[in-house]
Amino acid sequence: MDDRAIAGHNQDHHALIAADRHHHLHPWEHMGSWREGERFLVTRGEGIYVFDESGRRLIDGPAGMWAVQIGYGRREMADAIADQVMQLPYASPWFTTTSPAAELAEKVAALAPGDLNTVMFTTGGSTAVDTAIRTMHFLNNRLGRPEKKIVLAREKGYHGSTYLAASVTGKERDKSCFDFADDLVRFLPDVNPYLRPDTMSEAEWCDAKVADLERAIDELGARRIGAFIAEPILCSGGVIIPPEGYHKRTLDLCRRHDILYISDEVVTGFGRLGHWFASKDVFGIEPDIITCAKGITSGYLPLGACIISDRVIDRMTGADHDVLFPNGYTYSAHPVSSAAALKNIEIIEREGLLAHVRSVTPRFQARLVALGRSPIIGDTRGMGLIGCLEGLMDAGRDTPLEVQRNLGARLDAACEKRGLIVRPIINMCVFSPPLTITPEQIDELFDIIEDAVTEVEVEFGVA
Repeated sequence: MDDRAIAGHNQDHHALIAADRHHHLHPWEHMGSWREGERFLVTRGEGIYVFDESGRRLIDGPAGMWAVQIGYGRREMADAIADQVMQLPYASPWFTTTSPAAELAEKVAALAPGDLNTVMFTTGGSTAVDTAIRTMHFLNNRLGRPEKKIVLAREKGYHGSTYLAASVTGKERDKSCFDFADDLVRFLPDVNPYLRPDTMSEAEWCDAKVADLERAIDELGARRIGAFIAEPILCSGGVIIPPEGYHKRTLDLCRRHDILYISDEVVTGFGRLGHWFASKDVFGIEPDIITCAKGITSGYLPLGACIISDRVIDRMTGADHDVLFPNGYTYSAHPVSSAAALKNIEIIEREGLLAHVRSVTPRFQARLVALGRSPIIGDTRGMGLIGCLEGLMDAGRDTPLEVQRNLGARLDAACEKRGLIVRPIINMCVFSPPLTITPEQIDELFDIIEDAVTEVEVEFGVA
């Protein structure tokens, strides 16, 4: 590239960054400074890597946003999308169906556990969760139980940003000026085993967390509680893995009290833990409803789904044909997104990516656990191809507490300059790379993180 081309490139880059800063409101912006920030410009992706405007290559540690299962640059995905655009780019889900949508509904039902055989397609994870909660509302109104509407959810759980989904989200509400449907939700205390007292075993912690649910049911009354929503792993909350046996015991409690169990698998679905869905294959439960998105298309196009069990559908239906289920979206079952999902699932199946995840998980998790030796790391936790480092809040006696709270951001900066993107969450660093990652690339990722941790140790004065 000659000097004039370089100058033109830099001018284009600066113009794009300026346009982004002045006109593009990104998710979760700090409203006091959002026009001052500058994101680096990503121009393309290939495999597990993304490239910025200068051509610098970085490992995409979060797989976009827990989404890009099959990696970037898949020509057959582009071809499938383009073919469907040329054949039929859109059709109303109210009055018609399409071949991709019908095939995908059948495929998702076949992959889902147990009797979860009915699929309503949505625009993403938030609208899938909204649909699940509205399904519970519809069911209980239909059964003549209008008071049975409260959703039990968990602190640190994340379920989306639409009104209902945000209302049942238990993450850091204190910095938000939004309203929430607080009368429809009750939060259970944090389930993170890392928080338990030193003298308490994980089994005792599990007993205490199940008791939290029992207590909420006793206090509110089962006649008022319509659903319990739970991620198999609380991913955005910091990769929180509930204690062994927790999911099964809470499901049993819900069944005993006729409370729908909604498993939010927007992150864990479609291979992240080495199975299509984690609910049954990893945690041994068959929920009433599963919500999913992200990995269903590997992020190539937006799509979500609410998968409903036969036992729920059977109670919702009846002879009075005039009762409508008035839920859906202009882009429900979008034919192009459905075609992308079908091709994505085909690739995962053909390349054996679920088995691949299970085969490389021990290496990934061993490298993760080894980082716990650092004096600034309090906990290392993960499962499948998900990992989290949580910093000690007393690391470096002379380091201000506010600086330590920003450990995630400091690790993010140290990793980025070495060629790795991670996701900072307060004093945590989270990563969940594409499922196609090789053993050698796992080592590349963790070598960078180890080097970055060493740099931050020096900043904290504990190296």
